[in-house]
Amino acid sequence: MALRRSVIRFISSKRPSPAVYRTCGFSTQASKDESSNKTKQTHFGFQSVDEEEKWKKVHEVFETVAEKYDVMNDAMSLGIHRLWKDIFMQRLAPTHGTKLLDVAGGTGDISFRYINYLRNLGPPPEGKHSSVTVCDINQAMLDVGKVRAQRQGFTREATGVDIDWLCGDAEKLTVPDESYTAYTIAFGIRNCTHIDKVLEEAYRVLTPGGRFMCLEFSQLPNNTMQWLYDQYSFQVIPVLGQLIAGQWKPYQYLVESIRQFPDQEKFKAMIEDAGFRQVRYENLTFGVCAIHSGFKI
Repeated sequence: MALRRSVIRFISSKRPSPAVYRTCGFSTQASKDESSNKTKQTHFGFQSVDEEEKWKKVHEVFETVAEKYDVMNDAMSLGIHRLWKDIFMQRLAPTHGTKLLDVAGGTGDISFRYINYLRNLGPPPEGKHSSVTVCDINQAMLDVGKVRAQRQGFTREATGVDIDWLCGDAEKLTVPDESYTAYTIAFGIRNCTHIDKVLEEAYRVLTPGGRFMCLEFSQLPNNTMQWLYDQYSFQVIPVLGQLIAGQWKPYQYLVESIRQFPDQEKFKAMIEDAGFRQVRYENLTFGVCAIHSGFKI
């Protein structure tokens, strides 16, 4: 019980003020005087930072952990993240001719599953050409993904699927309007400063009838299970980061960023506000993470 009380005190002391939670998407906190020169604030984990500084700090986090990113994913989730991503791709259920934009997809986990899924469908019909663009704001993550793609044989020649790599910002994508039939983002949207802008960009780049899908850590509806999850997250994951990747601060941030992300219903409402319809979500592992899906109609 003493351990539980200490953890609760730690979490409570680090949480932003309630004003932060009232802002759109939990992502930004406007300054009290809009006419002043004060820079708007947002959260970086449990810290408050200037908005323009957040992307730099997030970039630094992933620059630091890029080489050990996939190993740490296995360690932190006990390998369950692989099952989550498999289910995610099954729910997307792409067909030959799909043009996928995989945002925050640096090391290729989702894109490689997409290619394998199409492979399992058999040869494509005449004129049905598929492609995937892996987009990430961090070039180091993309470099790791490119190496993995070559090593695992995910090339145009081997798979028949075009795979491109794009270093870009999810809040301001450098791609034309209505150029993709599917958009995926897995474990990346919570790191963005303006979630609403990410969703607006997703809507912009999708063709009519295109599908948006997000896989992200979420909130457990059961208080006891959430408490147990907090114990593991705050006391074990940063230690694993130090032991495996030689870094604990990036993983402390990752844990804190999960707690800052809106719950399933609030995120669903944000997706609808961006214009998507038929928005639904599915909890995985009791709500540790969730799949949100919507269509541009």
